[in-house]
Amino acid sequence: MFKTRSYLAEVQLKPTAPVDPPLFPFTLPAIRSLERLALHPNVTFLVGENGSGKSTLLEAIAVGMGFNAEGGSRNFNFATRASHSDLHEYLRFVRGFERPRDGFFLRAESFYNVSSEIERLDQGPGGPPSIDSFGGKSLHAQSHGESFLTLFMERFGGQSFYMLDEPEAALSPQRQLALLSRMHDLVGQRCQFVIATHSPILMAYPNATIYAFSEEGIREVAYEDTEHYRVTRDFLANPARMLRVLMGEE
Repeated sequence: MFKTRSYLAEVQLKPTAPVDPPLFPFTLPAIRSLERLALHPNVTFLVGENGSGKSTLLEAIAVGMGFNAEGGSRNFNFATRASHSDLHEYLRFVRGFERPRDGFFLRAESFYNVSSEIERLDQGPGGPPSIDSFGGKSLHAQSHGESFLTLFMERFGGQSFYMLDEPEAALSPQRQLALLSRMHDLVGQRCQFVIATHSPILMAYPNATIYAFSEEGIREVAYEDTEHYRVTRDFLANPARMLRVLMGEE
């Protein structure tokens, strides 16, 4: 298994954070209890229920590392609707000695806005050849899943730092497997990933660090101990019985 050097080794909460009395997002138990989070040099997963704080933390890491809150690379500075928290202001980033050559922040919910910004940049005078970096075809001219896969296959390159927020949102199971394969190729090219996800397929990536966000805070868990794995395993083992239980017939 590959092992890169960390571009971002650790995230720490500053002692000045307003945790008592808590202001949002410190009203979230996982964020309020954050002290330090060590990131795997290859792949780190942030998992948990909706509203647990995993995407909030990932967004804060992205902003703190110089990326646009809605997504994109470091040269994206547009804002459709400023909705991100100020959590990044209370985080300390322990970086590695080596700097990444490139990077990208993917937010599934705002990727449409990023695609529109790519077209705007491509059409502007003297602008960078943005569409060329995405395979030469407008992302809006592709299906949602196709545009995601184009991003991973065409835009992502080696020696880079990537943050992905629910990348499985537009991907079929087969294409989630394709993303796993692409991630592995990029890890071999000295890339580091931090991913917030609900996908038991993606979080199966070997030797990754998995942090579970819950009402009890943040804890590192094994893949087989994640709720996502256990629920999926139990459902697939006996879907008929699980459906009877859910429908109140048992």
